[in-house]
Amino acid sequence: MHGAGEDYIETIYILQKRMGSVRSVDVARELGFSRASVSRAVGYMRDMGLLNMQEGGYLELTEAGQKEAEAVYDRHITLTAFLMATARVDADTAEKDACRIEHIISPLTLEGIKRFAEDHKDLYDGIALPAEYHTR
Repeated sequence: MHGAGEDYIETIYILQKRMGSVRSVDVARELGFSRASVSRAVGYMRDMGLLNMQEGGYLELTEAGQKEAEAVYDRHITLTAFLMATARVDADTAEKDACRIEHIISPLTLEGIKRFAEDHKDLYDGIALPAEYHTR
């Protein structure tokens, strides 16, 4: 899955945690994309077996979709917290930068960042992520 697809699936995941049920219009509103763009992405993700369309147009992640969304979400929150802790940037800047980095970072580098965070927990004292990141 490429960066844009990861943004869609992560957004569906976050919105499901926040609102319970999600429709394409909710995703479009959240991302600021057209409904047509979201509709194409939903069709692509459905074809890939990542989500199903329920009655009333509600989107439901499949087991594979849930796993993919959780992986993207994990990268996002790990990177956001890392940038806030090490670069001492504000949450908004860290979140925007993490959103770009999460699509290209290697699993090896991400694991290194997680080890760093574990070894340097003191750097993370006082780091407060936006509320939607506390959905797990």
